Amino acid sequence: MKKASKNLLEGVITFAVGLALRLFTEGVETPVITLTKVGVVLMVAGGVFIVLGLFQSMRGANAVKRS
Repeated sequence: MKKASKNLLEGVITFAVGLALRLFTEGVETPVITLTKVGVVLMVAGGVFIVLGLFQSMRGANAVKRS
């Protein structure tokens, strides 16, 4: 699997897990940090991976190979 494809897949999965935490853990009490905040952090991290994967795939398609 190419690195760009791997980053895109990881980003989508991370974003989906973060979104699920954000939407469905509103009433869950934890001692230190709320699960909704963890969900937001995971969504941001997933978004970064998605952007990185898109950038790598675009760069790979347009890159000139040097000998």
